[in-house]
Amino acid sequence: MKKRVITFGEVMMRLSTPGFARFTQAQSLQVLYAGSEANVAVSLRYFGCDTAHVTRFPSNDLGIAATQTLQRHGVDTRHILYGDERMGVYFLENGAMQRSSRIIYDRFDSAFAHIAPGSVDWDSILKDAAWFHWTGITPAISQGAATVCREALVSARKHGVKISGDINYRRNLWQYGKTARDIMPELISLTDYIVAGTTDLENCLGIGGGSLEESSRAAMKQYPNIQKVSCTYRESISSSHNKIQAVIWDGKVTLTSKEYDMTHIVDRVGGGDAFMAGLIYGWLTGMTDQQTVEFAAAATTLKHSIEGDVNTTSVQEVEALMRGENIGKLLR
Repeated sequence: MKKRVITFGEVMMRLSTPGFARFTQAQSLQVLYAGSEANVAVSLRYFGCDTAHVTRFPSNDLGIAATQTLQRHGVDTRHILYGDERMGVYFLENGAMQRSSRIIYDRFDSAFAHIAPGSVDWDSILKDAAWFHWTGITPAISQGAATVCREALVSARKHGVKISGDINYRRNLWQYGKTARDIMPELISLTDYIVAGTTDLENCLGIGGGSLEESSRAAMKQYPNIQKVSCTYRESISSSHNKIQAVIWDGKVTLTSKEYDMTHIVDRVGGGDAFMAGLIYGWLTGMTDQQTVEFAAAATTLKHSIEGDVNTTSVQEVEALMRGENIGKLLR
């Protein structure tokens, strides 16, 4: 079975304050490189899949450093483009107790925002792939990014590649003269599996509903290519203590995972990407939907115990948590 997964999206430099220091306290910042779609590629690589990420970096040492980060995790970087402009940046202040975490974005006019239609040979990249993944962040960045994303989806459908999209509506990103409802419906119509809450479906498709089931049923009726809709439900007791549970709507029934009580969160950034990677792995390897939602919920739970944006856990670790084994033990 082919397990090659292609992801597409911006990778940014993450600058985070040490420990739980506030921005106004920090005298130094820790540097990492990550992006939602690339996080999925990295996580799937740790699950044993062959992955490649497509993006555009500045042709300077920061672009090289970001590329090397992906390479260290085993992600194929052969299809990355390079050019002028700058690296997108985001700043993270980790919250604790009742103080929320904060993120400040500085990604305007980035190298990725200038990606040009026709610059990626999607037919060559996707001809041997099993899966393509995108998120709603990418088409919100620029018209060029939206157009290149559409080119990828058209090529993926032509080659029989399964497609997933994390709709991930970000209101503040849509700044280039188009709205989500101008762009997202066509992209979603080409997608097989989506991660979306009721707010995402309303903002991107204009579909309202009292429940995820009602909204998902309406989305599937309007866009017949959609096979599954999934999302997580999070209860934030504090920055350090959340509860999380996942669901999949398959067009007929809602399947629900067990709930996880995460009492000492290390880093919640990238939790949704870990969940997405878990879903893709489950569907790609032939798990049932119930097994898939349980695997994805366990994967995102483990991510909350790991510093940085990416989930570096193995399939065996995720499956052990699903079974309730080795929880908090010292493994020798």
